[in-house]
Amino acid sequence: MSDLIGYEVRDRKAYLTLNRPDRLNAITAELARRLRDLVEEANEDAEVRVIVLQGAGRAFSAGYDLKQYAEQGDLTQPPEWDPIKDYQGMKRNTDAFFSLWRSLKPTIAKVHGYAVAGGSDIALSCDLVVMAEDARIGYMPARVWGCPTTAMWVYRLGAERAKRMLLTGDTIDGATAAAWGLVVEAVPAAELDRAVEALADRIAGVPVNQLVMQKLMINQAYDNMGLHGTQILATLFDGITRHSPEGRWFQEFAAEHGFPAAVRWRDSGRPIPDGGGPVPTAAELGEE
Repeated sequence: MSDLIGYEVRDRKAYLTLNRPDRLNAITAELARRLRDLVEEANEDAEVRVIVLQGAGRAFSAGYDLKQYAEQGDLTQPPEWDPIKDYQGMKRNTDAFFSLWRSLKPTIAKVHGYAVAGGSDIALSCDLVVMAEDARIGYMPARVWGCPTTAMWVYRLGAERAKRMLLTGDTIDGATAAAWGLVVEAVPAAELDRAVEALADRIAGVPVNQLVMQKLMINQAYDNMGLHGTQILATLFDGITRHSPEGRWFQEFAAEHGFPAAVRWRDSGRPIPDGGGPVPTAAELGEE
């Protein structure tokens, strides 16, 4: 499990590196637990002032490992759904992601490649997000089979732009994300490391007690706006999306045709069939 996320401390900064590059750092329950544990370790280390979260390989994170979860049905309960069992499992993951937000010490997400689906939940749980201009962020499962359980889209973007993203499942690049205020900064990919280091070094020069007090004060404003209650609703809704007629169709389709084919259908703009929907042709699957 220790290899799932790399951990290094230097110059008052803790570096957490999602380390499943062959799967674009796709999320598993084990990875989520390891993330929570390492955030706690960094908080307990008196030498650490700031935490930097990054991804190995070509992406920050492409979301949940749906080749496992969708194709094998690990997130679907057939034939009957127990919503509380589902909620308990997903809340554990949400709480693990949100250890970054609840961390007493500031957290910075360094995003390259993709931070999509559950990967966007992790990135947006950090206090500050710096993206490469050509990186992509979005929550495509909003089209079917998902609801962002951290609910951070609305708290970062406001209602209208959050609806623009979650009613379409579209992704946007880093430059657009910065212009919209979703992330704090977007820079050319070649300058991403430098920009994150400069920001982390600036924070690392502040006493820990000052950092903690400023962060707790700002986070309390979000709690006063009902963040915790919104997350409860979002996590319950996430379970419902996976057990609706359309959600079950998506999982069964992925199990039969593979997750890439299911994603092509989901993102194509075609209607999502319910459980009695049509069987797609080879041409519709892009296999001709």
